[in-house]
Amino acid sequence: MDYKEKYAQWLKDDCFDAETKKELEAISGDDKEIKERFYKDLEFGTAGLRGIIGAGTNRMNVYTVGKASQGLANYILSQGEETVKKGIAIAYDSRNMSPEFAEATALIMAANGIPAHIYPSLRPVPMLSFAVRHLGCTAGVVITASHNPPEYNGYKVYWADGGQVPAPRDGEIIKEVNKVENYTDIKKISLEEAKAKNLYHVIDSSVDDAFVENVKSRALNNDLVKKLGDDFKVVYTPIHGSGNIPVRRILEESGFKNVYVVKEQELPDGNFPTVGYPNPENPDVFTLAIALAKEKNADIIVGTDPDADRVGAVVKDDKGDYIVLTGNMTGALLTEYILSQRKEQGKLPANGAVIKTIVTTEMTRYICEEYGIKLFDVLTGFKYIGEKIKEFEQSGEYEYVFGFEESYGSLPGTYARDKDAVAATLLICEMAAYYKSKGMTLYDGLLALYKKYGFCKEGIKSLTLKGIEGLEKIQKIMATFRENTPSEFAGIAVTWARDYKTKVFKNVKTGETEEDTLPVSDVLHYTLEDGTWICIRPSGTEPKLKFYYGVKGTSVEDADAKIAALDKAVDKKLEEI
Repeated sequence: MDYKEKYAQWLKDDCFDAETKKELEAISGDDKEIKERFYKDLEFGTAGLRGIIGAGTNRMNVYTVGKASQGLANYILSQGEETVKKGIAIAYDSRNMSPEFAEATALIMAANGIPAHIYPSLRPVPMLSFAVRHLGCTAGVVITASHNPPEYNGYKVYWADGGQVPAPRDGEIIKEVNKVENYTDIKKISLEEAKAKNLYHVIDSSVDDAFVENVKSRALNNDLVKKLGDDFKVVYTPIHGSGNIPVRRILEESGFKNVYVVKEQELPDGNFPTVGYPNPENPDVFTLAIALAKEKNADIIVGTDPDADRVGAVVKDDKGDYIVLTGNMTGALLTEYILSQRKEQGKLPANGAVIKTIVTTEMTRYICEEYGIKLFDVLTGFKYIGEKIKEFEQSGEYEYVFGFEESYGSLPGTYARDKDAVAATLLICEMAAYYKSKGMTLYDGLLALYKKYGFCKEGIKSLTLKGIEGLEKIQKIMATFRENTPSEFAGIAVTWARDYKTKVFKNVKTGETEEDTLPVSDVLHYTLEDGTWICIRPSGTEPKLKFYYGVKGTSVEDADAKIAALDKAVDKKLEEI
């Protein structure tokens, strides 16, 4: 069935409601838009669904969410009665249609005899991860598109350990979802019937309380925070998302007395009216927060994304201007702070481990070497950090201390298995207070890291390529790099070329090869003869192709110049393609 036939089916089939048909009738003369909506089914990948909200097979709506939920339910049912009885936990963030998608998911689960435990209002991703573990559920679903633009929403699936579903289980679930070919196969039940059958449960506040206590236990210097009292000021923005209540509660209960919230961005709003693109990686989201910080003379600004799994930090530099730290900077600072404080307190395990992704700063390696801590590299995506935590628990060989990725996500404990901006916010504020007690800003702390470990800096270039044509361009660029290994970037020779898709890791100078134990992924990684690295990968959640690079300079200026040169070199190669 081609896209036109699918479009016609949605218009005439009684399965689809009048509002959906009205939306589709409005595009009847726009063949390109019809094709975009119907040329394929919205793909259920290893992390679930993510797409633009709207009517159509390639869009997020109650029907595509319904197919995903029925497929997940079928998989849970196939695992046996005990697995079914444990049920599923469900959460959602502030995005448009999030409550509706969450409710639809809960009722489909109930219609299949699977108990659904759903939060009564929006919650951060880490609270869903925690709830799965705390309630002893088989699985979890959170409705979110993280930091994507307002037109997006998504559907993320978790398993019993609280982490996103790992391989091979993810593939097995995908097969079940793909088997649900007809929307009439989706089982339905009313809310009243689901409650009467004891298959629909609202998660009570005791779960929130337990999560908060676990996060507060990650603090390293509570007494210091209380001692600073009125002398330390925090500006916080939830960026219209789910972090507002839990983050403010954590900071208040941890002793931060002066927390100023950006009023214009305080309340949940799926249109994200003050920012458009609600990503703390984008400095523009902090414009209002910086204005408030200047008014209050704040020591630190923190901002969480819509599902509160990522947090950005803004600090005063050596000129007194507020600057946005990158995720690599924040992660390196947290790694140093956590390891140094735990060592000082005699709480650093001899078999401790830190985990980062392959596109995250190499400064982490030098920090871990300093403290005798094992560093593990994993593929991009926090699910791989969660997998590693589970592996440590099962083998007992290592004890997880900290994990983070360059895209502003980290986790300082094992109470959850996805990145946690609530806990990260607490530790960033505490860390800033720690440096203030020593007469330093957090920026001074960053400069101290550079002096101690070397001037490691990173850059990232993102190409947004939307729709069918965009996907084809991304595939062409990846194929070109894969088939024609670059000999140099910015005049610096390539020494190692690592292809995580073909599993060919080769030294292009000597012919030496390496083995790789990480999962297959569409990623290319190059190491240059001066230690510079470059990584290329399509985003798994957005229509983007991403280029990451890291350098080690002799000064901040030298490192910045190397990043700028790499940026130009990548642009030149893209022009040639």
